[in-house]
Amino acid sequence: MSYPAAEAPAWKSALSWISAIVLAVLFLVSGVWKVTDPIGWAARVTQLQVPSFLSMPVTLGVGATEIFAAVLLAVPRFRRWGAWLTGVLLVAFMIYIGYHYNTLRGEECSCFPWLKRSVGPQFFIGDLVMLAMAVAAGMWAAPSYSRRGAALVLASILVFTAASFGVTFTQQSAIMAPRTVTVEGAPFSLHEGRIFVYFFDPACTHCFDAAKRMSRHQWVDAQVLAVATATPQFAGQFLSDTGLPAKMSADAQLLRDTFKFNDPPFGVALENGRQKAAFIYFDQTEPHKTLKQFGWIK
Repeated sequence: MSYPAAEAPAWKSALSWISAIVLAVLFLVSGVWKVTDPIGWAARVTQLQVPSFLSMPVTLGVGATEIFAAVLLAVPRFRRWGAWLTGVLLVAFMIYIGYHYNTLRGEECSCFPWLKRSVGPQFFIGDLVMLAMAVAAGMWAAPSYSRRGAALVLASILVFTAASFGVTFTQQSAIMAPRTVTVEGAPFSLHEGRIFVYFFDPACTHCFDAAKRMSRHQWVDAQVLAVATATPQFAGQFLSDTGLPAKMSADAQLLRDTFKFNDPPFGVALENGRQKAAFIYFDQTEPHKTLKQFGWIK
């Protein structure tokens, strides 16, 4: 039975408040993380079987929706709407992961920076617990009202999302590479000509497949610089197995501090030291399509 907040027994009212606040914090953190790091999250989304051309809209759309749900949950007069929206998000995500379960099993899918989750039975248990909390938050909350107020909240979140997206891409185009890195014990200039910097993990299958595809490119006045983000002792074997014609730099930390990203594969096209483009998608079309448009490959 559903009670208005004023009539609900004290323990039910308390459970509704606790559930709403906990979910609001979780969804706010998750949404803000996506909106403020759209490039990194778009890369994660592609690894969850979302087509690359949809990964950025999905990242921004889900992030904004999660923030909206969090605000609705935190405000008593919107709480029941927030509970419904949170429940829809959780059910949709569980259905999607369930549909792709065999492909995604073992893949990391955490939306929270302090909590690591991977696709498996425990993933569904965690989401079912949150779904139960959403039911508790909405069932014993007062009926929601003020659609105009909720619409203003949504409009503000969409403006914040658009502004964050614009700032991120403006910053990306203004990045300058370090003047030199070390390659085979000697200084190597990053401020001369065209250089494609490829970050990879030798144990990453996505990185391996991307390198194999790039090994077939015919580069035009451009050099490839490979940077191992982990287990550098296996980097040489990685290049040999993939056939990627690249020089190797061990200055991974210096370059990672300059070009911010989360997980490889990741690439940066440099022209005379300035970042021309960053690549988070490595599939059948990218980065081939963009590099060909730039005239870097035939």
